[in-house]
Amino acid sequence: MLLLALDTATPAVTVALHDGDDVIASSSQVDARRHGELLLPAVDRVLAEAGLRLDAVTGIVAGTGPGPYTGLRVGLMTADTFGLALGVPVHGVCTLDGLAYAADLEGPFVVATDARRKEVYWARYADSRTRLTEPAVDRPADIADQVKGVPAVGAGALLYPDTFPQAHEPEHVSAAALARLAVERLKAGEELPAPRPLYLRRPDAQVPKNYKVVTPK
Repeated sequence: MLLLALDTATPAVTVALHDGDDVIASSSQVDARRHGELLLPAVDRVLAEAGLRLDAVTGIVAGTGPGPYTGLRVGLMTADTFGLALGVPVHGVCTLDGLAYAADLEGPFVVATDARRKEVYWARYADSRTRLTEPAVDRPADIADQVKGVPAVGAGALLYPDTFPQAHEPEHVSAAALARLAVERLKAGEELPAPRPLYLRRPDAQVPKNYKVVTPK
């Protein structure tokens, strides 16, 4: 087994290689505006660090978000392209699940990432491996009662201390954690889904409401 894991659902552009026993190379850079520029060089970097070629990869793991449309699609399209080119399976893992796994907390907690527009993407967890709710996008003030008294991790939690007073790191997801979680699930016999994006809301760029279509006579 050699899994290439990547995620671009948060400001972190993160890539890792897992050989079935542990992560053998990883790279993470935080830059919310350069996912497309940074992802492929990061893949090249982790392959070079491991002394391997891309054709040695036997599977791809992609973070499925939730996340902003532009950043998220960079990782998912790259994962699908690698999968088609190499003829290997592509597995999807929720980005929030990767953060929860990296947090390694025992009791109930919340994962929240920055959704911009003064909102967060979030979900509740029973422990680092068990999600209790579907990912959602909300204003922090609107979910304050639901997360009251519960520890929280992620950049979204750190941004809004009034709603998440017990917030702490990890701030962004790491592909290393995503890969470890995927391998653990695969070894347990779980069938991971194909990567389908969790956008949760419409993209910022939309056709104006009063747009007039002009057709030739």
